Amino acid sequence: MNFTYLALGDSYTIGEGVLLSESFPYQTVQLLRQTAVGAGSRRQGFWETPTAVENPVGGRQFTAPEIIAKTGWTTDELDAAIQQTTFLEQYNVVTLLVGVNNQYRGRSVTEFKVEFTQLLQKAIVLAGGKSQNVFVLSIPDWGVTPFAEAPLPHEQVRDRQQIALEINAFNEVCKNESTNFVCTYIDVTAAQREDGNKPEFLAGDGLHPSAKEYAKWAGQLSASIATKFTG
Repeated sequence: MNFTYLALGDSYTIGEGVLLSESFPYQTVQLLRQTAVGAGSRRQGFWETPTAVENPVGGRQFTAPEIIAKTGWTTDELDAAIQQTTFLEQYNVVTLLVGVNNQYRGRSVTEFKVEFTQLLQKAIVLAGGKSQNVFVLSIPDWGVTPFAEAPLPHEQVRDRQQIALEINAFNEVCKNESTNFVCTYIDVTAAQREDGNKPEFLAGDGLHPSAKEYAKWAGQLSASIATKFTG
């Protein structure tokens, strides 16, 4: 029996600037596999080895995460991609992390709420109607990164405080809608803001997270998933 994971999002989900294996969906799967091996019979073979060889305890196979995401995607662009994709009948876990490009392009929070809610509802459908199997990750604050230090045309400086306020507003939507639909909301932004200007937590572009930052997200996510599925 396969245990499946679908990750929906943008550059943060595909891991722009790092190896695919270093993205948070892949690191999450690896952590869950380690949990399964370490838990032994107590967890009855919760998840599998990286090659999805049958687990001798529980008979489950954990496949690699399926990722529908692209750098630069906004909520409507992610929605369009979902409509053009053929999915499995359902997934055991679905994650959703999107919205930074809505904010970056100056789109309204009102518009975001409508489109994000539609995406969340689709994520629940893809999770077999089980909202408790949908996990929403908060939008990181790119305003704390070195990328935001670069001046705009005509030497205009970016307003980092305004970026933070707007990211907060978008994340408030993500949190509230997660609560409304009984999904799990995971805040990765607070810690990311602390590390967002430290080289070891950044990819080479000075904007996207490094594998080390994604490891923190994967730790939060895998712990939350394990709690949901093992009690």
